[in-house]
Amino acid sequence: MVERNGLLVMSGTRTALEVTTVAPLDPSVVVVSHLLNLGHTTEDQLLAHYGRMAEWPGSGKTDLVLRLADARFDSIGETRTYLMLFRAHIDMPEPQYKIHDDGVLVAELDFAWPDLGVWLEFDGFVKYQKLLEEGESASEVVVREKRREDLVRRLTGWECIRLTWADLSRPERTAAMIQRVLDGRRAAA
Repeated sequence: MVERNGLLVMSGTRTALEVTTVAPLDPSVVVVSHLLNLGHTTEDQLLAHYGRMAEWPGSGKTDLVLRLADARFDSIGETRTYLMLFRAHIDMPEPQYKIHDDGVLVAELDFAWPDLGVWLEFDGFVKYQKLLEEGESASEVVVREKRREDLVRRLTGWECIRLTWADLSRPERTAAMIQRVLDGRRAAA
């Protein structure tokens, strides 16, 4: 137990591990990744406590959840994208890949395959709300994001893949499209 706002609550580590025993794989990876991202637990804490719960009912998938969860995932959409790639046996990308221009950070990409010159952005509704600055319209955010994409393309020469929730609802088709892009870049190299 830990104290939060004057209340005793279950620790992030215990919450993460218990979720893995009662929820399916995808929600478990989403929750564990979110708790890691927020700093409510760490990989070391999870592994230390997991060793003591190996015999818990329902803990059979906990090991897989802990291997797939990642503190770098910023959203449910990113986590679900990663899981789609995993299920499709696509080479796993690097999450939150940083792009610099003369030493200045200009972009953090949701996912990248730097060796192939490809990056992937998950465009959820919340992403554009988070980017909205005071007094700014949604269309201004979209234009700014387009300029960011153009800058990354100019600096790297990489190809961008953009996904939405609709793409995740068709995982086989979406994974095949991603694999074609990666294979095309691999063949061109």
